Amino acid sequence: MPIVNRIADYHAELTAWRQDLHRHPETAFEEHRTAKLVAERLRGFGVDEVHAGIAKTGVVGVIRGRGNASGRAIGLRADMDALHVTEITGAPYASTVPGKMHACGHDGHTTMLLGAARYLAETRNFDGTIYVIFQPAEENEGGGRVMVEEGLFARFPMDRVYGLHNWPGLPAGHFAIREGNMMAAVANVEVRLAGKGAHGAMPHLGIDPVLIAAHIVTALQSIVSRNADPCDPAVVTISMIQGGDTWNVIPQTLLMRGTTRWFDKATGDLLEQRVPEVAKQVAAAFGAVAEVDYMRAYPATVNDPVATGEAMRAAKEVAGADKVHIAAKPTMGAEDFAFLLNAKQGAYIFMGTGRTPHDPMCHHPGFDFNDAMIPLGASYWVRLAEQMLPRQD
Repeated sequence: MPIVNRIADYHAELTAWRQDLHRHPETAFEEHRTAKLVAERLRGFGVDEVHAGIAKTGVVGVIRGRGNASGRAIGLRADMDALHVTEITGAPYASTVPGKMHACGHDGHTTMLLGAARYLAETRNFDGTIYVIFQPAEENEGGGRVMVEEGLFARFPMDRVYGLHNWPGLPAGHFAIREGNMMAAVANVEVRLAGKGAHGAMPHLGIDPVLIAAHIVTALQSIVSRNADPCDPAVVTISMIQGGDTWNVIPQTLLMRGTTRWFDKATGDLLEQRVPEVAKQVAAAFGAVAEVDYMRAYPATVNDPVATGEAMRAAKEVAGADKVHIAAKPTMGAEDFAFLLNAKQGAYIFMGTGRTPHDPMCHHPGFDFNDAMIPLGASYWVRLAEQMLPRQD
């Protein structure tokens, strides 16, 4: 079955909602305007219950079907937060907040789930209960973890939970999913180097943290190439080096930040051991001191085999079997939906939104969610819900 006609009918309205969210991005745990709009719309749809303030700015809507003979329930989750990125799209609905933008499509995720909630509340063509979960702070701050810790699944008992993410690297209208590892585990790394400041023309009088940082960046790559099992994926990336403020002064201190990624537990433990070791010992070899914070953030996003099959079946109903793919390999990106999947059986799927093979990827300042895909994503949620909670009469 293709896109739901009723959802297609209000495509223009959904697009306006998405573009309004895009104009007003809010970052982790600050999604007050977004959460208010979500709650207001859910109430306007006639959703049975609306619970706000979960994990600070999260919202959960409760939609009951025409019957509850099965006693079953499922959760559908969308993330709401934006990123600290300066937008360069030039779109007429571009971010109005300096230094913040929806660079990952969470505005689209929120809109698609709102579209599905509207339809499900109107039709009630299912047996059981659907929880629509609007989660804050997916980017870096672990809003999914906070929701679970605050009793999401105790307050809203459900049999399965499902997530969806737009994917510009996949052609528009396609879906991709796989059993097991879908996205990587992640840790954040911070290295604070203390050297000895000096005149730039007299380096022998100092201990140069800039030079030491360069050696640390190079040495850290040996963890992946020489310590980790080459059959188990691992990533070590230094993404920020900050030190000094003029041409001719060797700074006293320097700050480095980065990320590590992995799937296998042993690989994760190895990275946690070796990254601080390498940074500290390289620094010591130059006479400097390195303080290292290694902070595990999200576990791997691991799809349950049964729930993966259910998600694939719903995707095939709306996109056609030829456009639903088994992902050949996982991505080293990370997702805090992992915390929900650690606590509840479920699955996470990618929906293609690529307009061309050269579309900016998520987190790029030129990224913009593909509004043409809103009805497809909302229809996927609807068909998944009706498939998982079929009418009993």
